[in-house]
Amino acid sequence: MTRGNISRRVVAERVKWVETILAQIKSLPVQDEEVFFADPRNPLACESCLRRALEALFDLGRHILAKDFGIGVEEYKEIGPALARQGVITEEDASRMFRILAGYRNRMVHFYHEISNEKIREICADQLTDMENMLEAVRAWLNKRLNIE
Repeated sequence: MTRGNISRRVVAERVKWVETILAQIKSLPVQDEEVFFADPRNPLACESCLRRALEALFDLGRHILAKDFGIGVEEYKEIGPALARQGVITEEDASRMFRILAGYRNRMVHFYHEISNEKIREICADQLTDMENMLEAVRAWLNKRLNIE
C-alpha cells in the first residue's frame, strides 16, 4: 500500500459521525431496562447506532494506517493491533476496544439473529465510555502528529 496524506476531511467526518451517533445512543433510555424495552424501537435504534459508530471508528483507524503508515488491513479486528504497533493507541486500548467491539460488530452484521436485545442494551449502557476513550486517544495522536483536532 502506498502512503499518502491523512485527509483532514475524512478525519473530521468520521470523528463527528462517531460523536453524533454516541450522543444519539445516550439519548435513549439504555440505563433503565423497563423503559428501554417498553418501546421495541429502542433495541433496533441502539443496534444500528452502535454498528454505525463502530464502523466509523474502524474506518478512521483504517484511514490512518493506510495514509500515514502505508499499511492495509483486511479485517476490523486487525485495525487495533496495527494502530498499537504504530504507537497510535496502547496495546490495552487495542485489546479492549478493537478486538472485543470488532467482534460485536461482526456478530451484529453476520450473526444478527444471535445477539439479544439485552446484550445490545448492555453494550450501549456499559461500553460507550470505551469507545469515547478510543476516539479521544486517536484524536490526541492526530493532534500531536498532524495538528488535527
